[in-house]
Amino acid sequence: MHGCGRSRWQPRLTLLAVTGAILPAARVVASPPEGEVVAWQVALDRALMSPGVIDGRWGPKSQRAIRAFQRRHGLPVTGLPDADTRAAVGVDPGSATRPYQISRGDVDQVGPWPRSWQEKARVDRLGYKSLAALVAERGHCSIALLARLNPGRRLDQLEAGDIVNIPNVGPDSVGRPRAAALQINLASKTIEALDESGRLVALFHCSIAKDKSKRPSGRAAVKVVSPNPVYVFDPAMWPEVKGVDRKLIIPPGPRNPVGLFWVGLSLPGYGIHGTPEPELIGKTGSHGCFRLANWDATRLGSMVRPGVPVDFIQHDPKPVAMAAAAPASSAALLLARAGNRETGTAATSTPSAARAAPRRRPARPTAVRKATPGRLALRPVRTSSSAR
Repeated sequence: MHGCGRSRWQPRLTLLAVTGAILPAARVVASPPEGEVVAWQVALDRALMSPGVIDGRWGPKSQRAIRAFQRRHGLPVTGLPDADTRAAVGVDPGSATRPYQISRGDVDQVGPWPRSWQEKARVDRLGYKSLAALVAERGHCSIALLARLNPGRRLDQLEAGDIVNIPNVGPDSVGRPRAAALQINLASKTIEALDESGRLVALFHCSIAKDKSKRPSGRAAVKVVSPNPVYVFDPAMWPEVKGVDRKLIIPPGPRNPVGLFWVGLSLPGYGIHGTPEPELIGKTGSHGCFRLANWDATRLGSMVRPGVPVDFIQHDPKPVAMAAAAPASSAALLLARAGNRETGTAATSTPSAARAAPRRRPARPTAVRKATPGRLALRPVRTSSSAR
């Protein structure tokens, strides 16, 4: 995670770079009390400042989510779980979890989970590996945390009718703000959604290309938005896979290689998508695309439309104190640059590249290597069951 968001805590004094004020250490807490970590992560997730997979452990992703929330709401950007931020984000340990009853429909979404590409192509849908995995995804959490929230329960023996405790993150299907622009930060492995005024409205953590030569630069645009995508496996793009001599259609589902949502970009072969392994987000490199947890991919996908500009940032900028002080790097500039070239339909021209920092004139197009090993069928597949 490139040490994202880490700070060095001074034992007695800490300097707030935003205000220049020095406060007594007694008022500075690097992390919440252990019993409140889940409540903080749930509150941040509900505010669309994702802490990543909710795991009950405080780390760089949670700290980065706090910074994003503070920036959005005009608070001093410290990354600290202070009292003002706690009140603003609505941390409530008493309602941090909720009971979830497993339905027969949930049971129907488990399996099959074939191993080989040929076997995957023969099934109708790639479901969850277990009911525990499904329930954990409902709560945006790790299976380890699910076990902690349900002491004494055998997660491998769950069945319809069982009631388990999960983080109270709320439904993924509720209305989301519209994103006018996206910024993908390759250093911090995050995706920021901005509104029309350039203010931050959402933060998501992602995995990026393991091969640095496949990490794009400059600017692109959203080309297609597709829930429940199918995946076309092309053996020519997977030289390490043996015994497959033709393209295969991989069905949709939460364990599809690109998860439950695909946001295709105007750079050929690149997209933002879900994943069958949410707990590996930010820990493993992709073949080139930007992987999010399925719930984050679904939320981000509902916020964008074709033509939304996407800016690639190569460095991790220092946090700014007030959201209102950031119009220069905002959607307004990105939208102005895009002009009328992007419409509501999929773009076909190669986007011109520009530096991550705002410039008066765009640079020449930037060449990048084709990234994704395989491609997506761009139409959504309608299915009778939902895995959201």
